[in-house]
Amino acid sequence: MSKKAKIPPSPSDDEYENHPASDIATIEQIENPLVIFADWFAQAKKKEPNDANALALASVDENLMPDVRMVLLKDFDENGFVFYTNFNSAKGQQLLQNPKAAMVFHWKSLRRQIRIRGVVEEVSESEADEYFASRARQSQIGAWASNQSETMENLGELVKNVADFGLKFGLGKVARPPHWSGFRLIPTRIEFWRDRAFRLHERLEYSRENAAAAWQIRRQFP
Repeated sequence: MSKKAKIPPSPSDDEYENHPASDIATIEQIENPLVIFADWFAQAKKKEPNDANALALASVDENLMPDVRMVLLKDFDENGFVFYTNFNSAKGQQLLQNPKAAMVFHWKSLRRQIRIRGVVEEVSESEADEYFASRARQSQIGAWASNQSETMENLGELVKNVADFGLKFGLGKVARPPHWSGFRLIPTRIEFWRDRAFRLHERLEYSRENAAAAWQIRRQFP
């Protein structure tokens, strides 16, 4: 019988000592959580080895069974957090039917996490067109070729679809598929989490009733 894999140990006291000091006490003076997100995200892009914009996106299906997957953040501003997908996919259908979602960013190199909850809306046609036009050509063709979340007999089926759509568009412009667009999560809750020794982590929550309301700030027990 093979040996059971060991669970990675918690950080040592020395690792915590060498880690940057807490900044929660400083950031809780900031009224707009998007300012904090922008700062943490900029730091993550410098420190994370891959995909600092990766996030876990949670939604629910028609039976209210939760579902989660990794996606990439493509834009954010005062209006919310934007990602793109095939609207015929499982997540696309779930979000169209129940337009609420949650996100988690976890930046291990910084020992930080941000949790976001809110309602989602479709991005505008112009936003979707602009982003789609910025994608690599093969990714554009892939958006046509993949019947995302549907059953596939074998890899050859996908390869054939890619070849067929490659021939269809030739050297011309690849139009955005009608089923491919983006969602914007409009946050009503944003929580900033900071790792500390002995599980005395710091949590700072910003919440509001809706996009027009003022943010309320509170600390939470870890």
